[in-house]
Amino acid sequence: MKTTYLLAPIAAGLALAAAPVQAKHHEGGHPAAQAATYAPITVAEVEAAQQAWCNALVAISTEADTKVLPADKALAGQVIDSTYAYGMGPVLFKPTLAAAPQTFRPTRDGALSYFVGDDATYPNDGGFALKHWRSCESENAGILITGNSAMSMGNVSMWDDKGNLTKVDKTWGYVRDGKGKLRIVLHHSSLPYAAS
Repeated sequence: MKTTYLLAPIAAGLALAAAPVQAKHHEGGHPAAQAATYAPITVAEVEAAQQAWCNALVAISTEADTKVLPADKALAGQVIDSTYAYGMGPVLFKPTLAAAPQTFRPTRDGALSYFVGDDATYPNDGGFALKHWRSCESENAGILITGNSAMSMGNVSMWDDKGNLTKVDKTWGYVRDGKGKLRIVLHHSSLPYAAS
């Protein structure tokens, strides 16, 4: 059962004194649908961002299976640049299979290496996005919305090209960027606890 909590903003500073984004106009002078940076995030936006992440993971994996490394690395870089907030500052990213001393990936380079490997700075990265993923879906245990920021927690299920399922526990945090688009500022992922 999914739970959604809507809270009043906990700090006026969350808006970062953001000015409204001017709406772009389509041909004919009609404004394009674009949220201002301070507009409250909706449940639908969070769910769409999660599905976009899943779709991107499958796209990178498929690219890796059909083309050579530079192609999947380029695509992974585009995905990171369009979904994570590294362009705004550090991201609190704790990947599923990242080991100490490089458990946390606050930089774009660290995230890119986790997804596709091929970076001598991160010698233990094999490329999580290169595991032949063919399907991915997110299921929320709950979504917490606080004005123009949101957090979600639940599971992400991924199936590879042989139909094997990998299910991870995942927490995401989102804020809006200067164009009103959701960006990931928190991504914590781990394997479910297994009692011994």
